[in-house]
Amino acid sequence: MSTANGTTTPGTGLDTALLTRVTAAVRTAGDLLRERHTPHPRGVALGEIVAEIHANDNAVLDVLKAPLMAARPGARWAEDELEGGALPPGEWWIVDPAEGNINHVHGMSDWAVTATLVRDNRPVLTVVHLPPTGDWYTAVAGQGARLNGAPLRVSAKTDLGAALVGTGQARPGEDERTFHRIGASVTQLLVHGLVVRVSVPATLQLIHVAAGRMDAFWQFSDVRSGLVAGALLVAEAGGTVTDTRGNPWDLASGDFLATAPGIHTAAVSVLSSVA
Repeated sequence: MSTANGTTTPGTGLDTALLTRVTAAVRTAGDLLRERHTPHPRGVALGEIVAEIHANDNAVLDVLKAPLMAARPGARWAEDELEGGALPPGEWWIVDPAEGNINHVHGMSDWAVTATLVRDNRPVLTVVHLPPTGDWYTAVAGQGARLNGAPLRVSAKTDLGAALVGTGQARPGEDERTFHRIGASVTQLLVHGLVVRVSVPATLQLIHVAAGRMDAFWQFSDVRSGLVAGALLVAEAGGTVTDTRGNPWDLASGDFLATAPGIHTAAVSVLSSVA
């Protein structure tokens, strides 16, 4: 994966056959999630909404977990999609069966299914499928990022003042300090950038960065499932992935920044000042 210093970690042992198997599994899961979608919200009380979210997760995992585990024997499964921080050494599947689940149960179209293989806390293969559009984003470390098979490239912008950037909330119930940091960072980027998007989920903003439609995304969080897929896609599309202070990013990092290379220094300068 390309990092702040431009180096690349090859996807050892990761070939076209594995990517094909993972893509097929994720797209099958996406078909199921699309069947569960309604154009209207499901649930009014908090308990009802949470129940709908869990029902989506459970239904998709029933068809997704087994083929992924079979595709990479020896890899382990990261169970809690809202957890963050480093994992023990080795290979792990980090999966979000309904990335943007809150949007799905509210009748919106901003949701996806993601599956990412992580080796020693670095993403090395990912598939992101958007069932509402049929699009799929893929990346293998050292082999580039693609949308429906066509290469992706990040934005060529060099002026933060011309940049479309974004952030969002990683999970419900973040601590108050994190909410204050989000608010302060949005204010700073409203001053120094062009337009700021604040939305969920993270992956659906990061695919825009990888495709050059957006110029940066940051998040004051270490939630693994929302970051690993987009981190690999952006890096393999030629972007720069660090923490908000410009240090190399991995799963042990406390926060996250992915940008077009030409605005990375300016974005770090702004975000690193947010206490």
